[in-house]
Amino acid sequence: MDEHTSSGARSRRPATPLPARVFLAVAAAVVALLLTTACEAPGRTVTDDRPPAPASPGPSPYGVVFLGPGDCSSRGPVIREVFCRSEKAAATVLARHLGTPSSGPPCPDATDFVLHVSETGTGARSRLTTGYACMRNLEPPHPGDPGQGGGPLTVVGDCVTASRAGEVTETACADAGGRAPRYRVESAVERRDRCPDDTDLFVSLRGEKPVGCARRTTGW
Repeated sequence: MDEHTSSGARSRRPATPLPARVFLAVAAAVVALLLTTACEAPGRTVTDDRPPAPASPGPSPYGVVFLGPGDCSSRGPVIREVFCRSEKAAATVLARHLGTPSSGPPCPDATDFVLHVSETGTGARSRLTTGYACMRNLEPPHPGDPGQGGGPLTVVGDCVTASRAGEVTETACADAGGRAPRYRVESAVERRDRCPDDTDLFVSLRGEKPVGCARRTTGW
């Protein structure tokens, strides 16, 4: 007859050891939990509910207005706005207006040349995109100065030549060439009848005093 045990408790199987990798996983989880608990301040959570950070913006424009007053431009076939301290800077903006030079406000007397500006596309920085900029060279020559010739405006101190058609052309006062009579604008007034009696030529100007009183220069 076979022998059997009569113990009331069920026989237990020998415990099977867990694989080593299970112990490693449990240990790693415990360490991570301890580190998280240690980093938390009392009464605060570590949940980051902030919205995602926006992408880094592109380079900031030099100004709100393209070639606004005080800005500087480069020189060449394509005019670009540049930092005034840049070696590429050639001229500065004295004034900036909408429209065209013939219909808009006049440029300052010191203007050397006028730029017609038209900024289009998605990169346009303001509504002031189409208009003109009154420019002055950062270094001589300054054709806008009185008597230099070649500036966009005729001002007191400039010299002009007159044609038979009644048109005048600005010329440098020091220029000894040419055949047409040359005149120098001596003053500007509101009306022709306010010019001196010795006025030889009336010249149309821009601004509050639109009449230039010119006299024939000596030596011609």
